[in-house]
Amino acid sequence: MPLSRHTGQIPESTWTLSFREMTEPWKGAVGCLGVAVFFAMTIGIISWQALEQPPEEWVLRGRDAGMLWERGRGALLLRALPAGRPVLAIAVGSVPATEPPPRDRCWHDGRQFCYSWEEDAELRLSLEPPAAPGTECYSVRWTPLRPDVTLKDCFSMANVSWYGGPSIRAQRWPLNGAESPAQPLVSGDLSTNPDGFGPLLERYFLGSTGVTVTVAPDVSLLLSLESHQQFCLETLAGRAEPLHYQLCVSTDVAAAHRHTASAPAGAARTPPDTALLGSPIWRYHGPEGSAAKIKRGLRSLVRRLKRHRLQEGVVALGERGTAVLAATDLVPSGRRKRQALALVEPLELSITLSPYAGVTSPLFLHSLSGGEAAGYWLSRQPRPGASSIPLLTTWKGQLCARLNVTSEAALGWYLARARRLRQALGATYVAFEGVEGNSFLEQDVPAPAELEGDRYTEALAAALATLGNGTIISAGSRSSHLPLFVQMSPLRSDWSHAGLKGLIPSVLHYSLLGYNFFIPDAIGGSEAGATPGDPELFVRWLQIVTFLPVMAFGTPPWLCCDTWVLNLTRQCIQRHRDFVVPLLLKYSEEWQSLGYPIFRPAWWLSPTDPVAFTIEDEFLIGDEVLVAPITEKGQTWRDIYLPGEGHLWLDTNTARVFDGGTTLRNYSASLAEVPVFVKTS
Repeated sequence: MPLSRHTGQIPESTWTLSFREMTEPWKGAVGCLGVAVFFAMTIGIISWQALEQPPEEWVLRGRDAGMLWERGRGALLLRALPAGRPVLAIAVGSVPATEPPPRDRCWHDGRQFCYSWEEDAELRLSLEPPAAPGTECYSVRWTPLRPDVTLKDCFSMANVSWYGGPSIRAQRWPLNGAESPAQPLVSGDLSTNPDGFGPLLERYFLGSTGVTVTVAPDVSLLLSLESHQQFCLETLAGRAEPLHYQLCVSTDVAAAHRHTASAPAGAARTPPDTALLGSPIWRYHGPEGSAAKIKRGLRSLVRRLKRHRLQEGVVALGERGTAVLAATDLVPSGRRKRQALALVEPLELSITLSPYAGVTSPLFLHSLSGGEAAGYWLSRQPRPGASSIPLLTTWKGQLCARLNVTSEAALGWYLARARRLRQALGATYVAFEGVEGNSFLEQDVPAPAELEGDRYTEALAAALATLGNGTIISAGSRSSHLPLFVQMSPLRSDWSHAGLKGLIPSVLHYSLLGYNFFIPDAIGGSEAGATPGDPELFVRWLQIVTFLPVMAFGTPPWLCCDTWVLNLTRQCIQRHRDFVVPLLLKYSEEWQSLGYPIFRPAWWLSPTDPVAFTIEDEFLIGDEVLVAPITEKGQTWRDIYLPGEGHLWLDTNTARVFDGGTTLRNYSASLAEVPVFVKTS
C-alpha cells in the first residue's frame, strides 16, 4: 500500500527554529554565496558582451577598402581589402571614447554610415563614386551639435610616413620628424615667424601606406605636428564649423599620388617662361641709397660677370632698389627705356614688388589722392554706420597697408602700375614678395568670408598670373596650375636642416604639391648661419642646385672662394643648361598632361620598399636620373639607394652599372663630383 504524502504547509515553528539555530558563520557563508553568484553573473554578462561585440566593428565597406570603429580608444580604422591590410588609424578627439560601438542611423543603400553622439557631434561617412581602378575614396564629415564642441581628428604616424601639407622651417621628408603646436593651417612668412607654417601650403597629405587625406578648402582649421606620433586637424573653438575631408586608398604610395595628381583640375596646367631655366640669377647686393648709386652698382656687377666669363643670365634687383628706381623712372620714355636696358646688358633684369605700401611712402600717399583709395587697401570691417579703417600691418620693419585683392579697381590699379614699371625699367621678369599670409589672422581681426584662410594668396596669385609667364611669386596655395615661378624661402648658410640639409626635402615637397618651377634660395644660403663663407658648403650647395630648375647666386663665386670654385661654377652652369634643362622640358610635358611631379622621391620607383620612404638626401628627375649629393660637412662618401628593382643604373662619373633596389655602401664622392646615375633599363 503506497505511503501517503503530507501536503500541508511546513510548520512555521520548525522553519523559524531551524533558521534561528543557524550559527553566525553559516549566515556569512550564505551571504558570500549570494555575492559570488552576483559577480559570476556580471562576469558572464561582460564575457558575453566581449564575445558578441569585438573590439573592432565594420561600419562601412567598399570594394577595395573599408572603415572600422575601434571601441577601446574611439578610433576610425581604414583597411585595404580583401586582406585587411592596415592603412590608417584616426584617433577621434571630439567624442567620448567610452561610447558603445556606433550603430548606423542612415537609412541608405549601404554607401553611407551615420551616427550621433548626443550633445557632442555627428559623424557621416560616405563611399564616394568609383575614382579609378584600384582606388577607393571616402568622405568624412563631422558636424558639431553644440557651439562649444571642438572637432579634432589625429592621423597616426605609426608605420606610416607622411608627406605634403605646409612647408616649414627646417623642412623634413617625410614630415614625421617635424614638430609644431596647433596653429592655423595658413601660409606664412618664415622670416618673421620661424615656428609657423611657410609660404607653400596645400591641404593635401600623402601616406606611405597608399592613403591620401584631402581637406575641404572652405574649412577653417588648426594643424599640429607631433613628432613621430601623429598630426591633427582641429576646428576653431567657438565657431561650430564642420570638419570635412576625403580619404582615398590605393595599392601603394605612388599609385595614390598618381590618382590625386591626375584628377581633373578646374584649369589646365601651364608652365611659366622656360627661358629662365637656362639663365642663372645674380642677386644685386650693392648700394641702394639713390638711383645713381644703384645704376653704378648694377653696371659694376655686370662688368665683373663679364670679366669672369659669366655674362649670361638675369640680374635680380630687390624691392628697396626697385622702389628707388621707380621714384625716378616710373614715367616711361624711349630714352629711359634704352638707358634701363643698358644697365645690365647683355644680361636681363628682374625687379621686385610687393602688395605692401608704407603709410608714409609716395605710393600710398599717391593712392589717397585718387579718391578711391578707401577700397585699394585691406580694411577692418566697420561697425554699422561707421567708415572703414585701414588694416595696418608690418612689412620689413615698416608700418604698411596691404593691397585689397577683393577690389577689381585696386587690382587693376596695382597691375597697371606693375606693367608700367616693368616697361620703364626694361625688366624681363617681375618678382612679388609678401604674397603669403593672412593679415587679418596676424592682427587677430575677423576676416571677411572671401579672405579667410589662404584665399588672399590664391586671389593675388591668379591676378599676378595675368602679367605674363615671366612672373615670380613668393607663395603658393591652390595655384600650382598657373604659369608662375615660385621663390623658395631663405635658408641658413650652414649644414643643418634649416640650411643645406633642408634643400632636398623642400625640393621634394614643392614638386609633390605641383610647384615644379621653383627658384631655390641663393647658393650657400641667404640667411646668416654657423658657417658663413664656407667654400665646401658653397660647392656642395652648387652641386645640388645644378640639377634644379633655376640656379640663383647671392654671393658671387669670386668673392667667397678660389679660382677652382669659380671654374667649377662655370662647369655647373653649362651642365645645367646642356643636361638638366632638356630633362625639365621633357618632364614638364608629363606634368601638364598627368600632373606628375618632375622632381620625385625614391619611393616613386620603389613604392612598397620601406627603405625608400625616409630617404631625404636623394631625388629623381623624372624616372631616369638619380641625384645623390653630399650634405654632410667634410664627407667624401655616402650610402646611395638605387630605387626600382629590376632596373639598371649607370654612374655618369665612373660608367659602372648597378642593380636597382639595392644600396651602395660608402660610395665615393669627392668634393669635385656629385653622384649622378642614369637609368638604362
